[in-house]
Amino acid sequence: MAHIDAGITITSAAITFSWHEHRVNLVDTPGHVDFTMEVERSLRVLDGAVAIFDASAGVEAQSLTVWRQADHYQVPRLCYLNKMDKPAASLHMCRESIKEKLHATPLVLQYPVGQGKEFTGLVDLVHMCKMIWSQQSRDYGSKYEVHTLNKDGDDSLWDPSFLARCELTDQLADLDNKLAEYVLEKESIENVPPPILEEAIRRVTINQTAVPVLMGSSYKNTGVQPLMNAVISYLPSPQERQLETVALYAPHLCAMAFKIVHDKQFGGILTFVRIYSGHLEKGQRLYNINAEQPEKVGRVMIAYADTFKEIPTVKAGNIVVLTGLKITSTGDTLVGSYSLANNVKRKLLDDKRDPQTAMLLGVKVPEPVFFCSVEAPSTSQQKALDAALIQLQREDPSLKVKVDQDTGQTVLSGMGELHLDIIRDRIQKEFKVEAELGPLQVAYRETSRMSCTHTLDVNKMISEMRQQVKLTLSIEPECNYRFSSLELAFSKDNLENLHAIRHHHMSALNRGVSSALTSGPILGFPVVDIKVALNWLEVGRGTSETIVAAAAAQCIHQLLQKAHCQLLEPIMEMEIVTDEEYTSRVLGDLSRRRGSVLQVAHRQDLRVITVECPLAELMGYSTALRTLTSGTATFTMELSDYRLMNLSDQAAAIEAITGFAPQ
Repeated sequence: MAHIDAGITITSAAITFSWHEHRVNLVDTPGHVDFTMEVERSLRVLDGAVAIFDASAGVEAQSLTVWRQADHYQVPRLCYLNKMDKPAASLHMCRESIKEKLHATPLVLQYPVGQGKEFTGLVDLVHMCKMIWSQQSRDYGSKYEVHTLNKDGDDSLWDPSFLARCELTDQLADLDNKLAEYVLEKESIENVPPPILEEAIRRVTINQTAVPVLMGSSYKNTGVQPLMNAVISYLPSPQERQLETVALYAPHLCAMAFKIVHDKQFGGILTFVRIYSGHLEKGQRLYNINAEQPEKVGRVMIAYADTFKEIPTVKAGNIVVLTGLKITSTGDTLVGSYSLANNVKRKLLDDKRDPQTAMLLGVKVPEPVFFCSVEAPSTSQQKALDAALIQLQREDPSLKVKVDQDTGQTVLSGMGELHLDIIRDRIQKEFKVEAELGPLQVAYRETSRMSCTHTLDVNKMISEMRQQVKLTLSIEPECNYRFSSLELAFSKDNLENLHAIRHHHMSALNRGVSSALTSGPILGFPVVDIKVALNWLEVGRGTSETIVAAAAAQCIHQLLQKAHCQLLEPIMEMEIVTDEEYTSRVLGDLSRRRGSVLQVAHRQDLRVITVECPLAELMGYSTALRTLTSGTATFTMELSDYRLMNLSDQAAAIEAITGFAPQ
């Protein structure tokens, strides 16, 4: 899906096609930082990926984010240098950029024929053949000629291509033992047969010890066919990618819903699903593990561009589109039956493993960095707005919706200005609700840099039942710590007490602490980077779990009040590309925005400024940068981390959000 006004892709597109007797499921993902969730959920279901770079720019800021996401899911990948016909295209610069920024080992498999506008083809270094594409517009890159490279007839290409092939072979021999043995046996790296090189490239690609680098000009279809051949030759098939979670269910059905679309043509929800094991049939009953509810499949279809072809059954390794699923959301795990899920759960418990994490495929949902209020134009349209928001959350897990308890307003949280702007457009155009968004605000975090301990004693009568809880909790700062469960702070005085805690009381305490940490004492933002420990617990007979959870939450609230919490603000890492004449103007503006310049580098006639800057200072930065540089500069940015604010900046943030200066 493309956003016409912005001129970018904003959602992933999934299609199926054949290439040289292989079925390929292609998922094209957005590159904009606001839609990183689209990339996240797509990478989860892929067996391999092609990372596309601008040959004149190399690795840019957002490429780093996507690369790290691919690392997280251990997806083997190829690199493709697009736009080799641009005057500033540089193979050497791109190769060094991949080494330095991605910390990857690039294996250059091709050598360009011609530079800039003279770029007409490639030398395949594995087979030492020259491929020249027809430059006639009517052929549109569909035709190309292949000639074996000849030392006598191709003087200008032979020497650099031969040297590049020797370098490729030498690199591979360092990474692949089988090839190293062959080279040692033959005592030469000059004449290794293509099939042996191809096998070595495939092994190091699947093992993720190196990344093959190919190139071309997609606009002219130059180099596209060899890229597709490389996908078939070097990236793994579904049978070669086995996930630990899938092994729990195999050979029975295990699948994951990775994309949900509201489609007017079909009059309902389309669910894109990756089948990991087993097979799926039209009308089959499924069990959704996340929702703990059964589902029934309507139609099973394969996506071909904008059309769908209905099929009766589909086997593992495929991506299909399903109708009829009523409750499934993005990231949900689907299996063949409730009994299968229950058997797996019992087995995990027997092995002392947590079913909550081990049973689910799932996707990592990034934390939102912006939020704003949303209001329906009238009370009569509130129901329609609520229904639209429920549907949009099913499609996009990075969109969070909650009701502010103090104001009663509905609050949207998202990944950026563009993300929330497009959500508003979709509510208006697709759901016909003229909703209005309030001003954008930054999603801060709260933390404490103090260690603190607090005891709470609850003793009250509720419905003629005495409810008694006495507990002691302590907190201490811990960078990059995410609360999942209480730690037990054993000492010689509390060993017996802590060992006697019942499982259901511990679960109630964890619920209470988790709930309390979602809202800090300064502005009600989530509390992070603190570790919570239990020092003592006494629960009276007949005391309900709800009271235990409420006591834990109250104790945490009081602890945080004592601990003098501070705000953490999101810091963005930006890469700004501008003409040299505007560099000082851009740097001056960044210093006024509390920016910290990390590097100013040269890229041909341009300057590339790498800078860290608080997100709060970047509202409307796109427009400001265009004004500063007469529309010539571009920038990309990604979330770097959250950092403590100084007291004056914190006071300004509190006043901006509440309208009142802190006392």
